[in-house]
Parts: sequence; C-alpha cells; structure tokens
Amino acid sequence: MNRAMEFQHLSDIFAAALARVDPYRMILNRVRLNGSLLTIDIEDDFFEVDLSDYRQLYVMGTGKATAKMALAFEEILGERIDRGLIAVKYGHTETLNHIETLEAGHPVPDDNSVLAGQRMLEMAAAADEKTLVIHLISGGGSALLACPFQGDHRVESLSLADKQQVTRALLACGATINEINAIRKHLSDIKGGRLARAIAPARCLSFILSDVVGDRLDAIASGLTSPDHTTFADCLEILSKYDIAGEIPTKALAVLQKGADGELKETPKPGDAIFDRVANILIGSNYVSLLAARDAARQWGYHTTILTSQVSGEAREWAKVLVGIGKDIRKASVLSPKPACIIAGGETTVTLRGKGKGGRNQEIALAALAEMQQDPENCLGLYLLSASTDGNDGPTDAAGAFAAVELLADAEQIGLAVGAFLRNNDAYTFFDQINGLLKTGPTNTNVCDLQILIVTE
Repeated sequence: MNRAMEFQHLSDIFAAALARVDPYRMILNRVRLNGSLLTIDIEDDFFEVDLSDYRQLYVMGTGKATAKMALAFEEILGERIDRGLIAVKYGHTETLNHIETLEAGHPVPDDNSVLAGQRMLEMAAAADEKTLVIHLISGGGSALLACPFQGDHRVESLSLADKQQVTRALLACGATINEINAIRKHLSDIKGGRLARAIAPARCLSFILSDVVGDRLDAIASGLTSPDHTTFADCLEILSKYDIAGEIPTKALAVLQKGADGELKETPKPGDAIFDRVANILIGSNYVSLLAARDAARQWGYHTTILTSQVSGEAREWAKVLVGIGKDIRKASVLSPKPACIIAGGETTVTLRGKGKGGRNQEIALAALAEMQQDPENCLGLYLLSASTDGNDGPTDAAGAFAAVELLADAEQIGLAVGAFLRNNDAYTFFDQINGLLKTGPTNTNVCDLQILIVTE
C-alpha cells in the first residue's frame, strides 16, 4: 500500500468515529416526545418527564458541540421552548429558530464569554419550581461561559483580564484539564455547581457530551450543574505543583488563599439539596468514538485493537509510546498481527517551550516523526493520525496531523528540521509546508482526541 491510501484510510476511520458521536443524531435517537411525555433513554439513564407538569420550558447550554445538541432539541420540542440561549465557539454554529446563539472565545474567554455568563444567570434566576430547564453541556464550556468571581469586603472582585491571565498560565504550564477546571471553578460565580444553585428550585435535565478523560461530570465544562469534588486548597496545590503562582494575578491568588483559609464559601458539594432536582445525563464519550473507529478499521481489513480511552500526560512522550508500539508490531506482531490498527483516545498536554503555532495533536505527530527519524528503517509501514474530534487542534484551523517516514523525505527536500520545529512548538508551520495537516473544519462535536496507528509491513 502507498502513503496516500493509508492516509485516506486514517481519515476515513477518524470520520467514522466523528459520525458515531454526532450529538444531533445521538439525541434524536434517544430522546422522544409523545404528546406531553418526554422520554430519555440513554445507556443506563431512563427518564420520563410530563411537560404538562411545568409552566415554562427553557433550553440553555454551552460548549463547542452545543449547537448541534440545541438543533436536536428544537426538532423535538419546537414551539414548546419558551426561552433558549447557548454559548458556542466562534464558527461552531447551527441555524436555530427558538434558541439564541452567542459566539464567544476559546480557549481563552473574551467579552462575549462574560456576556454569555451574565445572560445564563439571568435566565436561571427567572426559573422557578414550575420550570423545566434542558441544559446542554459539551467541552469548551469553561471558556465560553465566564463569570469572574465577585468579591466583597473580604476580597476584591476579579476581572475578565484576571481570568484570561490565569487561563493562559494554566494552558502554558502543561496542567491537565481537570487541574485547569478545578481553578476555573473556584474563580467563578457560575462553575463548579454554582449554575445548579442559580437554577434551583427548577427541574434541570443536563445532557452532557464528555471531552474529559474518565468522563468526570464535575470536570466537563467545569461542572456547571454537578457537585464539585475539588477545593480551594486543591487549587493552591496545583499552582505549587507547576510553580506558576507568580504568573497568577494577585487578586486571583487572594481568592484562592482566603477560600483555603475558610473565609469564602466553597463550591457546592455532593449531598447539597440544590442537586435534588438535577439529573446529569452522559450522552457520549471518547470511548464511544473509539468503538466506531474500531468497526471502520475492521471493515478495511485491519486487525484492530483499542488500547485505551484515557490517554493523558505530555504529548511528545505519548508519541514515543505510539511509535514504540508500532515498531513492536512490525517486528513481532505484539498486540496484533499485521496489517494492524491500534486506536487510542484521551487528551494530552503540551508544556510550551517555544513560540510556535500548533496543538497537542500536531505536537504528537511531530514528536512521532522525530522518533521515526532516529530509526527510519524500522518505522517503514507505520502511519499515524492524531486529531481532535472538535476539528480545532489548539488555536489552529487543523484537527491534527499525520506522521510517516515518507513525510521525513518531504521535509528534508525543502530544508525543514524536525527537531527545530519541535523545540519551538511549531508543528502547524511544519506540517502545513508538507501537506501533513488534517483539516475537517468545525465538527460541532467534542469528545477529546483520537490517535490511530496503522502498521502495514
């Protein structure tokens, strides 16, 4: 087989994974309205809600995949929707008739993120015990919905600029999404279950598409309607772990310190009465997409193995593991006979060392090329795609990138040094010059990342 064919197979396998976690289709397949009876049947969750028990119905939500979720509920509920508002990343939109869309900043919040947060809290305040709130959550919601902590006589209020500085510091240091969201929750008036507090006493059904390794509901979009298991003290430990306290605004540090000292109220915890009328329903995850990728790879004739859905850690270290697995399969059919397809998912991190352009998936592909360059003869027949299911890897227009020994020759021909681009975290520039990027455009779904490794010889 040739490179073009293998790259096409990788693209097709990835497309099959995306199709399986299309939130529009997933909701239409599992949510039904018969007369006034709304039935939800998703995996282990089954609910029946009689809409005639409620005086008003709101649809609200946030995240990069939320527009498709909203589109499905518009089709199901139609004119029954009294008020609707969602916050999405710029460009991640659908045409909606009953639900207003606000586009906002990601991964760093902007003025529209603050506007969206204010508007959501206003809607929540208007809900009462005769209101049913359909709440839609997907990855990216933490940045898209910003309500900087409002202080009092004990501590100053935070500004959007403060939140932006905190976000940038956390993204640059290599902190995990769970760690980032722990701090976001404690510097916010809407995250960490605080939106559930605002919605109460209304009934709330939260439909959640997971972009978090392990599918922790309190971490997805910073747990807007979920009990929070983290504390102010945890936040201080995270800052110490990455030695970034000096990069955090003084006002933000003061909030965390006073919270850890018990002077500020903690986020709502498990057992809080505000969650009595809240149901958090997981509709899709990274593992579901891996199953679809496996099925597609088998149709192409590959012996296929799902390695894990819980990849984390440094992107370039995970790249070394993937190349090592490929070499073992090539040499001794470890894990699988050839032709083999190894599939993994999760979300890695990148510790920024340079000032280049890229994302964690492009970093994985470039680091894999660096490994292949050390031993090209034993890496022949290895083809890797690492890509983000939302279609945007980091602050770029690419979902991810490919890696194969053949690309090394293309790079050498035009004088590109793999190591130099890797040191500068400049994977996008590198792959853009050798046609090694995968560009899907916004997919309007979001369940972390996929790595697909094919071994042919």
